[in-house]
Amino acid sequence: MEQDRQLERRRHSVVWLLQAVTGVLLIVLILLHMIAHHFAAGDLLSYEDVVAYLSNPAVFTLETLFLVTVTFHALAGVRAIALDLGLRDDQDRRLTRVLWGVGILTVAYGIGLTLYIIA
Repeated sequence: MEQDRQLERRRHSVVWLLQAVTGVLLIVLILLHMIAHHFAAGDLLSYEDVVAYLSNPAVFTLETLFLVTVTFHALAGVRAIALDLGLRDDQDRRLTRVLWGVGILTVAYGIGLTLYIIA
């Protein structure tokens, strides 16, 4: 029983640390996103220009990393708020599973949509 509590505390600490790391990473990615989309890309006035731009592997990688990072950071924040409200262990596990599902669907949809656009 005590070992389970220690594992649970360690898991909460790892999620908190990952949220802090993704917060710093988001600052870097937002800067790169702003530079890439609003300064370096120039005028993307047509759909074909946007498709050509998104077809660049560096841009696709940047956008995918941005999507994964912001999704994890946001859902970890929702989980942290819920934990602050005092969830029981079974509710925490259920919420964690639901948030992982939402996160996976969000990232899959974003990547899928981008691949559909550039195909």
